[in-house]
This record gives sequence, C-alpha cells and structure tokens, in this order.
Amino acid sequence: MIIGVPAEVKDHESRTGLVPSGVTALVEAGHTVLVQEGAGLGSSIPDAAYRAAGASIAPDAGSVWRTAQLVVKVKEPQPSEYGFLRPGLTLFTYLHLAPLPELTAKLLETGVNAAAYETLRERDGSLPLLIPMSEVAGRMSVQIGARYLEKPNGGRGILLGGVPGVAPANVVILGGGIVGLNAAKTAFGMGAHVTVIDKNLDRLRQLDDIFHSNVTTLASNVWTVREAVKRADLVIGGVLIPGASAPRLVRKEWLRDMRAGSVLVDVAIDQGGCFETSRPTTHTDPVYFVDEVLHYCVSNMPAAVPHTSTLALTNATMPYVMALARKGLEQASMDNPAIYESVNTFRGRLTCAAVAGSLGLEHSELRSLL
Repeated sequence: MIIGVPAEVKDHESRTGLVPSGVTALVEAGHTVLVQEGAGLGSSIPDAAYRAAGASIAPDAGSVWRTAQLVVKVKEPQPSEYGFLRPGLTLFTYLHLAPLPELTAKLLETGVNAAAYETLRERDGSLPLLIPMSEVAGRMSVQIGARYLEKPNGGRGILLGGVPGVAPANVVILGGGIVGLNAAKTAFGMGAHVTVIDKNLDRLRQLDDIFHSNVTTLASNVWTVREAVKRADLVIGGVLIPGASAPRLVRKEWLRDMRAGSVLVDVAIDQGGCFETSRPTTHTDPVYFVDEVLHYCVSNMPAAVPHTSTLALTNATMPYVMALARKGLEQASMDNPAIYESVNTFRGRLTCAAVAGSLGLEHSELRSLL
C-alpha cells in the first residue's frame, strides 16, 4: 500500500502523522511511504531522517494526496485540502466532526473513507488514540492557565501556588478522565488548591485515592458546578462524550459572578466546548474575554509542544496504521473492533452514531456497507 503523510496546514499545527521509526516499519513490511517535504520540521524531524528511514520525499501536498491510498494526518482536513478528497481514499486522523457540519458534508460528498482517532475504542472502553493527546493537553492546560493568570497577560495577577502567607489559586477541573487527572497532577504539583468535578462517583473515589484526599472531589450537578466556578481562579474543561458534542456545563450568566481576570481553559473545544461562551481560537489569536473572564479555547493545544506530542501520538497510532496498511480499511474493520469504531464515513455514508446525533443526520451501520 502507498501511505502518504502531508504537512499539516491548520494554524500553528506542527505535529506530523508518522515518525521515521514508523516509516521504517512500514517499508520493511513492503509498503511505500510518501512524506511531504518539510512535514516533520515542526516536530524537529528533518527530511533527511525520513529518507534514511526509507520514505520518498514529495515536493508538495498534491503529490502526496493524489498518490496515496492511505493518508495519515494529525488534524482534520482544512478547506484548502478539500480538493484532495476523493472516493476510495482512506483518511486516518483526528476528525472531531460533531461541531463541523461543513467538513462532514464534504467527506460524505467526496466519498472518502475517514477513520477518526478520537472514536477508535478498544473492547475495554478505552480510547487509546485520544489518551496521549489528552495527557499532553491536561498538563498543558495548567501551564497555560498559570500564564494567563499573570496580570500582563490579562489575568488577575495570581501565582498558582501562592507563597507562604498567601493563599494559592483555586483550580476547578470539570471532568475526572485523562485530561482531568493530568491537569490535577500538574496543578497539585504546582501548589494550587484543586477541585475535580465528575458525575462518576467511582472515578472520584479513584482520584481521592490517587491524591490521598489532598484534592477536593465533588459530584457533578448544576449547583455544584455553578458554586465551584464562582470561587475559581482557573477553570479547566475536560469533559468528553466520544464522538459527540461536549455538554455545556458552564452557563454564560455564571460568568458575571466570577472575578474579573479569572481564566477558563476549554480542552473540550474540539468537540464544541463545555463552556456556553466557548468558541474555537488559534495559537495565533488564542484568547478573548466575556464579562471580563479570559477564555483560552485553542482547538489544537498540543501543537504548541509538537516534538513531545508527535512522539506520544505516533507511539499509539502505529499499530493501527500497520493494520490498515496490511489489510485495508474494510478487512481491518472486520478484524479489529477498535478500527471498526473509528470509521466515521464510508463510501458517502455517515457511520458514527454519535456524530450523526450531534449533527441531526442519519447514519448507517458500517456492517451493512462492508
């Protein structure tokens, strides 16, 4: 099979879909790998490293997209890439289609077979291709929040961990999953007062054990979230419903009760965001204010640390890339339930129920199309 790795074109997206070790594994298995010139530079991987691994370097994106049977990316296709989509092409990347009706329509119109990292689910319910970026984003969310709490950046002027005689910042984390756990580890390690809110009581018990009761855990309901947000200096949104739109847990009117210069970091923005006032931003223009509360809603947050993120992501994706290359999407889906779950569009039909529900569209069971 011919596997293509185009350079990412989303704003400040410097990650890449394959690293040289993955190229070598694919080439030794008898496949051909095309990497666009400069695709790895943002992740500190030169073209020479890909050549040494056995890849061919393509001069432009069109050469990759038109030749490849399987395109491996990091982020969803951008409008400038829509013209490359075609029937029979398999696309393997993060898609996050729930808040993207235009892209969904384009994938269906062109007949591309699109498998999404974020809906690939193993038998135990885990999301192995979402975990590494959730780990990165969870840890980054606290670093980012601490930076924007500084007065020159628009915040209240609070040091996250405080100092002797001065109270630390109140950090509220919505969601106790991978993002929430990693955010809590980082915030607690920096000396903040941390509260984690989740609806799953068993998960709250686990977090209480992990942190030896040094982190406050609260059961999620409207009253609990509203009262916690009022007192927060930094709120991190990390809730997830795989494939579907994120629930809006923080209402617009609550922001009026927050202190000016408080910070909201919405890690769930890829799925539409969990704050009612959230809208996607970019690394070029990352923040905005609503009722004097600073919002950071960058939809590709881990791209700020592309070397770490690329290595973490490709560690997880590589076994599935190998399966797709060896068997093709149809056979790989029949043989591997996790890959089956990842397929969002197939031959012009929407196959992900969660995406269909969020967009108000009909979906087809993939089994009926194979």
